[in-house]
Parts: sequence; C-alpha cells; structure tokens
Amino acid sequence: MFYLELKNATVQYNGTPVLNDLSLQIAEGEKIALVGQSGAGKSTLLNLLYQQSEDDAALVPQDLGLVRSLSVFHNVYMGRLNKHPTWYNIVNLIKPLKKEVDQILPILGQLGLEEKVFEPARELSGGQQQRTAVARAIFKDSSTFFGDEPVSAVDEHQSHTVMEAIAISHRTVVLSMHDVELALKYSSRVIGLKEGELALDEPADRLKAADLDDLYKS
Repeated sequence: MFYLELKNATVQYNGTPVLNDLSLQIAEGEKIALVGQSGAGKSTLLNLLYQQSEDDAALVPQDLGLVRSLSVFHNVYMGRLNKHPTWYNIVNLIKPLKKEVDQILPILGQLGLEEKVFEPARELSGGQQQRTAVARAIFKDSSTFFGDEPVSAVDEHQSHTVMEAIAISHRTVVLSMHDVELALKYSSRVIGLKEGELALDEPADRLKAADLDDLYKS
C-alpha cells in the first residue's frame, strides 16, 4: 500500500487544464521534488497530495500563511494550536509560556531566527518570513512536510540550512522546487511536470541538472 496515490487526476481552472490524467504513487519515507516550468502544475499537484494527508502533515504554501501582526514566536506556535484547549492558547497569546518558548527557540536557532523570536512577522524580510513558516511546520511535529517553493526567498547558504532542517524533521517530504540543484541534492526522487503531464519520474541519484533541461523548454 502506498502512502499517497493519485489515479488519473485531471484538474481544470476556468476550462484550462492544469493537470491532465496524472497518476503517481508515493511511499512513506520518500523525499520528493516536484520540478518544471512555472504553470506546469506543480502547486496543484502538491495541494492534491496534501489533501490526502493533511491530518498528519504540515504545509508551507507560497503565501506562507503568516499572521503579520503576530510575533515570530506566535506564528510558529500556531503549528500546534489545535493541540491545546482555547484557554491555554489565549494565555500563551497574552504572555508566552516558558514551556512553549523553550520548545520553539531551538527550532528558530536551527533556522537562524532566534534573535527575531518576539518580532512581528511584518517587520521581517521575505526570507525571514519564509523561514518562520518553515519553523511553524517543523514545530507542528508531523510526519510529512509539503512545501511550495519553501526556499525561494532565502540566500544560497540559508537554503541549504532550511532544506536540511526540513529533511531531518520529517519522514516524508514533498516539495515544489524552482532550484534544480537543490532538488537533486535533497530529494530521493524527482517528479517533472510539463504542461500538466508527468514528463519525468526518476531517482534523484540517477539524474544531473542537464537531464531536467527539457522540462523548461517551451
């Protein structure tokens, strides 16, 4: 039995096909990179897969889903909001509880954000906001991580740090990626889309960046 599976998935937006008769299977423990041109259907595929496992999965969408008026701490804490009663969450909102701070700080430290812990999200750079969203997903403590371009706004050094943190913290990972080199380095399997169709599906260690060039040709 496969952990995630799609059979003949077809999706249209306003009559325009985004995914066309796509079938694939993902086993637990795989690290998947979805690659292809913008508009190839990566985000749509990612969301379809997430819907199958959202009860035990964390998602970093492209818009990040941060509450800009809240601090980094509170945004990360929202990863476990549904694991506590309402009164506990309200108390923690008014005055962050030491127990929660002590659990969140190491994650922020791993991502280079510990000094930003109580800064409002709106005051962060784009890369810092992206890392905050990743920290929230890690704090959720799910077995599966879904990310839609989760390192698109961070620099090269930070992107490796974030990718390593994601891989270490989750058994199964599915990422939509624009950086081919990162996709090959941190995935066990690469799935390439072109015009909404499955154009490539290979183990990452059998591929080189040049093998993906056809995905980006019109």
